[in-house]
Amino acid sequence: MTKDSTVTVYSTQQVKRARIAVAAVFTVHGAVTGSFATRVPWIQDHAGVSAGQLGLALAFPAIGASIAMPLAGRISHRFGARTALRGLLALWTLALILPALAPNLLTLCTALFVYGATAGMSDVAMNALGVEVENRLDKSIMSGLHGMWSVGALIGSAAGTVAAHTATDARTHHLIAALVLTALGLIACRNVLDIQSHPDEEPPPRFTLPPKSALIIGAVGFCAVFAEGASLDWSAVYLRDVLDSSDGLAAASTTAFALMMAVARIAGDRIVDRFGAVRTVRTGGVMATTGGLLVVFAPSPAAAMCGFGLLGLGVAVVVPLAFAAAGRSGPNPSQAIAGVATITYTSGLIAPSAIGSLAEATSLVVSFGVVTVLAFGLVLGAGVLRSADRKVTGSAVGEGTTTKSAAGG
Repeated sequence: MTKDSTVTVYSTQQVKRARIAVAAVFTVHGAVTGSFATRVPWIQDHAGVSAGQLGLALAFPAIGASIAMPLAGRISHRFGARTALRGLLALWTLALILPALAPNLLTLCTALFVYGATAGMSDVAMNALGVEVENRLDKSIMSGLHGMWSVGALIGSAAGTVAAHTATDARTHHLIAALVLTALGLIACRNVLDIQSHPDEEPPPRFTLPPKSALIIGAVGFCAVFAEGASLDWSAVYLRDVLDSSDGLAAASTTAFALMMAVARIAGDRIVDRFGAVRTVRTGGVMATTGGLLVVFAPSPAAAMCGFGLLGLGVAVVVPLAFAAAGRSGPNPSQAIAGVATITYTSGLIAPSAIGSLAEATSLVVSFGVVTVLAFGLVLGAGVLRSADRKVTGSAVGEGTTTKSAAGG
């Protein structure tokens, strides 16, 4: 999908249906993650791995995603955006079956590598189509799409919690979930936009370094995802160990952070449309920095919970806007999005362990001081997301029809 891609005319109603369809795809994608996360303890017991070995295995989804993401653009070029997304999403939903089948560490690492590779490729494909729909509607939708991913993760987690509570075998649970989600994903993909590359267009390389624009945009995404990963994994520990709160209150801090992120993403599109991507991210950076300072200097658990809530609000829309900016930053949206996604996945991978290592060497307070510095990086770097602000480059063709190139250029 590039600026040389075949231009397709869609009616306004078709584009609106495509928005609903891609939102459903995001929800399905999130539901797979939620379904897996709730059964990790069962998978650990079944594979017979220690906590340290499990930590090693859980690095493989990010490794698989980082390696496979650049392939998404080539697949979309070869088969078209709709067919590519349909196939990649089905591979991702079906990959949910694999980890629960693993009997040992080696097979678990292999299963999680495949799980991450299919997750990453489908992630790139659906974000590229999300940017395309946003271009054609000429209104911000990426934040809301990522909000629907969070909704899907909550749905998958709720179903997984019920399955775990009833002692359902994870192999049975994940088989049923995979089949249901695969069917829903295939139905949703019927109405996404079908962007075709020009027959004479050079296919993107199988593997390549991210373009410079993606590296710069990805650096901003790195700051946001690092703060997100650190807060999700360590907020409860922070309240318990640093502020001596109860386990219940400590757990509530994580819930508060996740809830603020979901709310901000769902409401984020209207804010971005009104104030623009740069001002939104810069304001979010100020909020996240304030939240980080509140955490670091919190005199009580309640103050720290407010700080984590502000962190969640501040970083919530950054990644969706980073994907949107990447999709408009060069001639190959899928390649740029893959570059940004690789950087953000890497950030999510290293954040929890980096916070833990720094805390062991110093303290958790110092660790969240680093998070606060990275949050301030959003204030300084917001300007690189200027391309996330939409520019009308296509025009209506007849009444109720729109046309644009795949890159929205």
